[in-house]
Amino acid sequence: MLRQFEDKVTTFTLDNGLDFVVVERHDAPVASFATYADVGSVDEPQGKTGIAHMFEHMAFKGTTTISTKNIEKEMQALERQEEIYLQLRRERAKGPQADSSRIAELEEQFEQATTEAESYIEKGEFENILERNGVSGLNATTSADATRYFYSLPANKAELFFALESDRFANPVLREFYTERDVVMEERRQRTESSPTGRLVEEFLTTAFKAHPYGNPTIGHMSDLKKLSRTDAKQFFETHYSPRNLTIGIAGDVDPEQMRAFAEKYFGDLPGGDEPLPVRTEEPEQISERRVIIREQTQPFVMIGFHRGSMQSEDAPVYDVLSDVLTGGRTSRLYESLVTEEKALQVQALPAFPGSKYDTMFGIFGVPNRGVSPDSVEHMIYDELEAIKEDGISQEELERAKTRARSDLIGQLDSNQGLALQFAQMEELKGDWRSVFRRLDAIQAITVEDVQRVAQNTFRRSNRTVAMIKTTDDEQQPTTAAN
Repeated sequence: MLRQFEDKVTTFTLDNGLDFVVVERHDAPVASFATYADVGSVDEPQGKTGIAHMFEHMAFKGTTTISTKNIEKEMQALERQEEIYLQLRRERAKGPQADSSRIAELEEQFEQATTEAESYIEKGEFENILERNGVSGLNATTSADATRYFYSLPANKAELFFALESDRFANPVLREFYTERDVVMEERRQRTESSPTGRLVEEFLTTAFKAHPYGNPTIGHMSDLKKLSRTDAKQFFETHYSPRNLTIGIAGDVDPEQMRAFAEKYFGDLPGGDEPLPVRTEEPEQISERRVIIREQTQPFVMIGFHRGSMQSEDAPVYDVLSDVLTGGRTSRLYESLVTEEKALQVQALPAFPGSKYDTMFGIFGVPNRGVSPDSVEHMIYDELEAIKEDGISQEELERAKTRARSDLIGQLDSNQGLALQFAQMEELKGDWRSVFRRLDAIQAITVEDVQRVAQNTFRRSNRTVAMIKTTDDEQQPTTAAN
């Protein structure tokens, strides 16, 4: 499969360290663009959780030339707004010793400053420009490991991408920060605080990771969100959005040399800066099982996680095979024993959760059927894990997993957007887009002995974290040890 792309892919790096991967596909006059920023919630400073996601929102709010009626007056208003907010934050931080009249005065001034700053905004102009030029799939995502910005345009509008993308990373204004912060806080209320499974996932992660920032929610802690400032977002941007921390993927009906010329023209003047250091904190080895139970009248849910290495570890591909053997289709082990037997409504194994850049978790989630306790589902999951540890998997199961891995990769690379995203990610994280295919080669080289060895090393009771929603006061504990 790699040979099909060798002659179609061009890579180059600007003097400031910004990497580009260009994939030629001339079957339709369209092109997809993906900016992979090697920064996620895992990189957030202590006390500023949620700032990576907040900046993703800010990246759509325009620049010094886009979405403003008068940039000079707007910047003055924004500086005034920020000055008042920082005073307000400092006063609130005094707690019981805070001057309530001073707080009320500052809140009124802040509201007035916000109204003035927003009076200079041409709302939605960034998106409107793209929509007038035939954009599709305009979106962005923030995960524990990365932030991705992507969309597609007619191929003859490629230069527009370079103009807009370079502008939003060279000249961000971070307007509407506090209004958008309220939006994010409401998003947290709906997706986490008002969602039983959202709360469970958060409890699971903070229990599984006691040191590493994978234990922090990507959406951020509410107490942090309430105190985030536009200054915080600016500092985060300056640290993590240097050209050396970005890779841009382009796939479609484009000329690589023209893309290089556009890149030099629009991105060449961006200051290089230093590449941010990786996360220093390492998760210590887990020495005993950890459990968390949420009791409420809602759909029961089971989450089980086992610590494992990062995407860089030699055994990383084996977890993809284990995931497939357990829940990859109707013939998979947990699907047959739980879903087909009507013990569970749904079961899913995730080879890497919540990220893969650092040492992470192999996760299994199960939704018990009506009348089936979460304890029983937990037991049945352990039964299958023990069977793999003791007897391994069959060659047929392994071949099915390898076939599905190849099929999944073909599916991911079938679209321009999939190509741009996948190749940009691998170029950034592993220094070579070909790693997309090397992962498949590594899966093809896995043996049944590899799977059994990794299962025995990973699926240990002392290495697992369990979280579940229960609707009863039943204190039964599982007896299957998975030692």
